[in-house]
Amino acid sequence: MTDTDDICITPVAERPSLAARLYELADTWPAFVAPEPVANALLGRVIEDFPEYCVVATDGDRVVARGLAVPFSAALDGREEAPDQGWDRVLVWAFDDRRHGRAPTVASALEITVDTGYLGRGLSYRMLAALRDAAGRQGHDVLMAPVRPTAKHREPRVPMAEYVRRRRPDGLPEDPWLRVHVKAGGTIEKIAPASMTVSGSLAQWRQWTGLPFDRDGDIEVPGALTPVHCDTAHDHAVYVEPNVWVRHAVR
Repeated sequence: MTDTDDICITPVAERPSLAARLYELADTWPAFVAPEPVANALLGRVIEDFPEYCVVATDGDRVVARGLAVPFSAALDGREEAPDQGWDRVLVWAFDDRRHGRAPTVASALEITVDTGYLGRGLSYRMLAALRDAAGRQGHDVLMAPVRPTAKHREPRVPMAEYVRRRRPDGLPEDPWLRVHVKAGGTIEKIAPASMTVSGSLAQWRQWTGLPFDRDGDIEVPGALTPVHCDTAHDHAVYVEPNVWVRHAVR
């Protein structure tokens, strides 16, 4: 176990030399998420384009955690702070707003990744607080987060709305990652039913998962929060991932 007292967390904008090293950390996403078109096209540009919203944690010379966030405008017609298409939608909006010079009204976290050797020491809380502080320095009073519950993959057939309602005796969410957000002061707002969509041929899904994908219907895939729908006649399968919108007041 490694103590986190000596870990330094700063906005990437203040330590630009570390930007390229943030991806030294191993991704925690399932392999089938990598081809997701929005993530594939835009996620790698977040640190470069929005360094003031992203944070990096270092222990000496070692990068031990990263936190990514983007700003977007929720003031346009048809937009809201917590869209049903969650993660995908805010990422697209952020880059669209940047291209058109629109002033953002809200910030949204995208991910927090912690080195496995530093898990269980409260670093996730500190990274979440750092993202919130970074948003505050940019003038925002809210940090939204489309949260991917870390234990939901164990029960892919349970509807997310039912899963989110589960509480421990102390009233906190059963899910560990939702619990981190709530303990940090976040408020669960709503489900984002289509936060991320991954589609591909059956050959692609076999490559991504090692599963046969040889029957029609819903197929449980390790790491997936819901089953993947397989259509053998049309040679494709689709995964639509729900997330949970959590609102953090920026103090």
